[in-house]
Amino acid sequence: MVQSMFRTGFLVRAGHTLLTWVTTLILFLHDTDLRRCEERGELLLPLLFFFLVVMSVLLYFAVSLMDPGFVLTDTVKGVEGSNEEMESMIPQTSTPPRLRRCGYCLLQPMRAKHCQSCQHCVRRFDHHCPWIENCVGERNHRWFIVYLLVQLLALLWALHIALSGISPGATWELWFRVNGFLLVALLVVGVFSVVVALLLGCHLYLASINCTTWEFMSRHRISYLKNCEYEENPFDRGFFCNLLDFFCICRTVMWEQVYKRNTLNPA
Repeated sequence: MVQSMFRTGFLVRAGHTLLTWVTTLILFLHDTDLRRCEERGELLLPLLFFFLVVMSVLLYFAVSLMDPGFVLTDTVKGVEGSNEEMESMIPQTSTPPRLRRCGYCLLQPMRAKHCQSCQHCVRRFDHHCPWIENCVGERNHRWFIVYLLVQLLALLWALHIALSGISPGATWELWFRVNGFLLVALLVVGVFSVVVALLLGCHLYLASINCTTWEFMSRHRISYLKNCEYEENPFDRGFFCNLLDFFCICRTVMWEQVYKRNTLNPA
């Protein structure tokens, strides 16, 4: 984990952390609601806000450094079916599904994709996120959404705090001088709030239909989806079941089995 932190993603993670704490410091030092609560001795709201910011940073690093679901390839001997992990994932039926192949990792489970940035195949690949410098896949996708939710709450609260600190000025020049840092913080928080809100909405929608960003954007090129009807999704079990499975199932899912069952017995 420590080694992965100091690879190419170190600068991105350091920049994200620095920006978070500089913005938080600005909100605490200026005459905002947080500062007024501190001066009155009312520490509950400042402590809650600080705790929310700490939680967002911890979740950011957890998602950034977590294994997204890399497919193990060290047991591949160059013979089809020799990969122990693949043998455990492919359902043993009289007519097993046709195995997919990756140009880099040989055999490839269904819904996995090879990431050129990580140089690994990732189970239930969603996308490679440059913000966290990691893939979002089967093992960290739910935590990515939890992180987005906590981050959005922190950003919206920070937006309210920044607005509460804007002071009037006799002239435009004086107003900009007094509120300069708060205006910068307001701009940063506002932009990130819009981006995170859009990301959270998109990922919750995709989770509710049991689809990934990669499958949604590239279904016309994906072997197991391109022959399906436009709105047909062989992995969709319904809104509530999809969300329940997404947030509660923490094991590796054999999507070949799900696909085979749903395509042979369509609803």
